[in-house]
Amino acid sequence: TDGIVITVTVTVMSFVFVLVAGLVGGLGRLSTNKIIYTIATLYVELIRGIPLLVQLIWWYFAFPVIVQGLGRSLNISALVSYQANPIAMAILGLVFCYGAYMSEIYRAGIQSISKGQMEAARSLGMTYFQAMRYVILPQAVRVILPPVGNEFIALLKDSSLVSVVAVTDLTRRSREYMSTHFNPIEVWNMAAL
Repeated sequence: TDGIVITVTVTVMSFVFVLVAGLVGGLGRLSTNKIIYTIATLYVELIRGIPLLVQLIWWYFAFPVIVQGLGRSLNISALVSYQANPIAMAILGLVFCYGAYMSEIYRAGIQSISKGQMEAARSLGMTYFQAMRYVILPQAVRVILPPVGNEFIALLKDSSLVSVVAVTDLTRRSREYMSTHFNPIEVWNMAAL
C-alpha cells in the first residue's frame, strides 16, 4: 500500500505545482516583453521535445552533480555534500516537463477569450493584471478544464516512470513483489487496475 500512497502523493503534489508553472509559462508566452516571451518560448519548446524519462533521469543523476560542482566552486560545504531526494527530484522532473505542456493549455485558453473582454475591463479602469485576474482568467478556466483533466490523467499514468529513479511507487513495488513471488499476471493486472 505504500506504493499506492507514494504514487498518489507524487501525482497530486506534482499537479498542484504544474498548475502554477503552467500559468507562469502561459502568461510568459503571451507577454509583450521580448525577454520574458523568449525565455517562456524556449522553455516550452525545448522541454516538450525531451522525453519525460530522460528528464527524470537528468534531475536525479545530473542535477546533483551540478549542485555539488557549484558548491565546490563557491566553497559551500552544504552544496558539496548535496544528495538528491528521489521523491523531490521525481516531483521536480514531472513539474518541469508537464509545466511546459500546461503552459500551452493556459496560453490557448487565454487566447480563446475575445479581445473585447480585455478592452471592456480596461475601459472600466482595471489594470492589466486586474483584468486578467477578474475577467480573462475566470473565463479561460472554463475553457481549459477538459484539457487540464486530461493532463492530470496523463500525469498519473506517467508517474510510473519515477520508479526508475529510486522512488518506491506502485510500479516499483509491483516489480519487487513479482520478482519475489513469481506471479506476473496477478501483480501486473492489479498494478494496471
